[in-house]
Amino acid sequence: MQNITPFLWFDDNAEEAVNFYVSTFNDSRIDTVTRYSEAGPGPEGSVMTIAFALDGTDFIALNGGRSTPDGSELGREFTLAASSAVSFVVNCATQAEVDRLWEKLTDGGQPLQCGWLRDKFGVTWQIVPEGLSELFSNANPDKVQKAMKAMFGMEKLDINVLRRAQES
Repeated sequence: MQNITPFLWFDDNAEEAVNFYVSTFNDSRIDTVTRYSEAGPGPEGSVMTIAFALDGTDFIALNGGRSTPDGSELGREFTLAASSAVSFVVNCATQAEVDRLWEKLTDGGQPLQCGWLRDKFGVTWQIVPEGLSELFSNANPDKVQKAMKAMFGMEKLDINVLRRAQES
């Protein structure tokens, strides 16, 4: 059991989102689904929480509506897309994996700069190819600058393009 579990608050489409994520990432599964009772606050029998794993990492999704249970955030929209201040980094072993995940997660979503994207549910992801950190930890600052400049011009990261830029 991991000590820290990401918890995603959805309005009412947690089940749809979780099914999408489980179909997107390898080594993924749904573990537990809890449902609202007649006590609410959601409709009786509807999904309350879903415990699931993506590529071996545990998550929990909640159909929590648009405000906090105690009403302290009443009138404010509680959405995942409100900010990219929290994102999930996906380290990809191959460029093919980067390409596959990028294609799947941007379908209905929004590509952002430097390997970041927001999916159709508002969750922000960073799709990172293996080897990226080595490019930016190069002892030659000119090479680091070249790779960084190339990255800032990209949406989806292409490690081979970044390597060529660094060596140019």
